[in-house]
Amino acid sequence: MTTRVIINIAELTTNDAALGDGSPAGRLFNAAMVLDEQQVLWVGANADAPDADERIDAQDCAVIPGFVDSHTHLVFAGERSDEFEARMAGEPYDGGGIARTVAATRAASSEDLRRTTQQRVDALRAGGVTTIEIKSGYELTVEGEKRLVGLAKEWSDDVTFLGAHVVPAEFSHDRDAYVELVGGAMLASCAPKCRWADVFCDAGAFSVDEARSILLRARNAGLGLRVHGNQLGDTGGVALAVELGASSVDHCSHVNDGDLEALAASSTVATLLPGAEFSTKSPYPSARRLLDAGVTVALATDCNPGTSYITNMGVVIALAVREMGMSVDEAIWAATLGGALALQRDDIGHLSPGARAHLVILDAPRSAHVAYRVGSTLVRQVLRD
Repeated sequence: MTTRVIINIAELTTNDAALGDGSPAGRLFNAAMVLDEQQVLWVGANADAPDADERIDAQDCAVIPGFVDSHTHLVFAGERSDEFEARMAGEPYDGGGIARTVAATRAASSEDLRRTTQQRVDALRAGGVTTIEIKSGYELTVEGEKRLVGLAKEWSDDVTFLGAHVVPAEFSHDRDAYVELVGGAMLASCAPKCRWADVFCDAGAFSVDEARSILLRARNAGLGLRVHGNQLGDTGGVALAVELGASSVDHCSHVNDGDLEALAASSTVATLLPGAEFSTKSPYPSARRLLDAGVTVALATDCNPGTSYITNMGVVIALAVREMGMSVDEAIWAATLGGALALQRDDIGHLSPGARAHLVILDAPRSAHVAYRVGSTLVRQVLRD
C-alpha cells in the first residue's frame, strides 16, 4: 500500500485536543503527516517527518480535516429562484414550495437526476466536503422514494429516508393515510438502501405525534433517527428528537430553555443550517447560546432547491461566525467533527492517527481564511482515501 508524507504544513488542524496546542482544534504548527490510501498513520513536527513512498509539499499552507456535510437534499429536479426573490422582497417562508420540487422531481428521468446530483456533489467535493449525507423526500410515493434513495446511495453510505417531508397534495384530505403509508410500505421499500430516517416535524409539515409514529417504526426497522426540528417555530421537534435519542436535530432555529437543557444532557447533536436563514431572510439561531449550554453543534449546507441552494461549506462557516456567534475554530470543528458526530462516525472529521485519510490542503496559511475570505475558492487539494 502506497504511503504519502505531507510536509511543510504551516498549520495543521487535527480536532484532537491531545495533539498540538491542546485546544479542541488540536493545532500543530510547522507540521507534517503521513497517510496511506485509507488512513492517517502519523502526525508531528515537520523536522521529524519520516520517509514515505510519495511526498506532497504543502508549501506552508494549512491542512484541515475534510468537511462532513451531515444534512443535504441533493437529489432533486427544478429550481425555485423566484421564491428566493420573493423572500428578499419581504414574503415570509412557510415551507409551501416543497410541493413544486416534488412535481419537478417526479417528472424527471433518473438520468437527469443523476446528472444534476453529480454536479452538486462535484461542487461540494471541490469545496472540501469529503463526506455527504443525502436525504430523499422529493417524490413522496413508494416507488418514487425508492428511486431517490437508490440514486443517493450512488454517492453516500449515509442515505436518509425522508418520506415524511410534507404531506403531498393527493393526501391533503387524508393525512392519517399518508402517515400510515410512510411508516408502512414506503419505509419498507426504502429501508434497505438507507442508514437513517428523518421527519420534518414543524408547522405546516408533521405534528409531534405523527413524527413520533413514523420515527418509532423506522427505528424498529433498524434505521438511525434524525429530525428536522423547530425551524419555523417552537413546535416540539427538538424535544421529540431528544426523547427518541435521535442522532441529530437539524435547524433548531427556535429553542426554548427546556430544549436547551435537554439537548445539553443528551447525545443528540444540534445541527445548524445558516444557509436556510440566509436564503429565507429569517433570524439566525444563536450557536453561542447552544455552545455555552454544553450542546454539541454541527454545521451543514442543507443544500436544497428552495431554502439553501448552497454548495460551499466555507460560506456556511462564514455565516456561522458572522451571524451566530461562533469562533472560527468552533465553526470549523462543527463542520468537520461536529458533522461526524451527527452521523455517529468516529473515523472522520479529525486527523488523529487511525482516522480516515480525508483532508483538505488550503491555499492559505491559516484555517481562519475559510471564514475570513468568504466565498473564495481556497481549496488547493482534497485527499479522500
